[in-house]
Amino acid sequence: MTGTATRYLYVVRHGEASPDERGLTEAGRRQATLLGRRLRDVPLAAVHHGPLPRAEQTARLIAAQLTGVPLRVAEAAGDYVPHLPARDELPSDSADFFLGFLDGVTDEERTRGAALARRALDLFTGPVDGAQDRHELVVTHNFLVAWLVREAMHAPKWRWLGLNHGNAALNVIRYAPGRPASLLVSNDTRHLTDALRWTGLPAEPHL
Repeated sequence: MTGTATRYLYVVRHGEASPDERGLTEAGRRQATLLGRRLRDVPLAAVHHGPLPRAEQTARLIAAQLTGVPLRVAEAAGDYVPHLPARDELPSDSADFFLGFLDGVTDEERTRGAALARRALDLFTGPVDGAQDRHELVVTHNFLVAWLVREAMHAPKWRWLGLNHGNAALNVIRYAPGRPASLLVSNDTRHLTDALRWTGLPAEPHL
């Protein structure tokens, strides 16, 4: 038997996107570059990214600061609704708010999103086979970052809702054999200048 080793999953939201979401703003490009510099000393095995331009561009700018780390596109790292809750899953005082936010999600989007969310958990979470620890980066979107953080905390499926992550903010999750997942770092923007922080987050938490 080869056994299992610890996976360290680095999860980030893409850099600030242009209004049409076809790519990154200048600030978004700078955010991605600074994040890449922060990750230079991490022994990353791969940089996974979603297929949309804002995630792909972020991943390429990060990889440009690294040495010999392959880029891998993954549909499961894309932008989708991972779980559409029923009313009785939600707290009664916020059910109307969350259901209003999700109004307009089609049955097709619901089915596709649930399948991709399961695939993301299969691909990116849990200990890894073998004796060597693995470090991997996933460049994705706010919904999937929230979904993976929720899963690491063993929170109910609906709880991806209301978890907001800044552009190029760093989250690190450890999956050690025989232990529950551990959220080591959350929404960390120490690598960004003051002017580049807080993009992608609602106004109320800005400090």
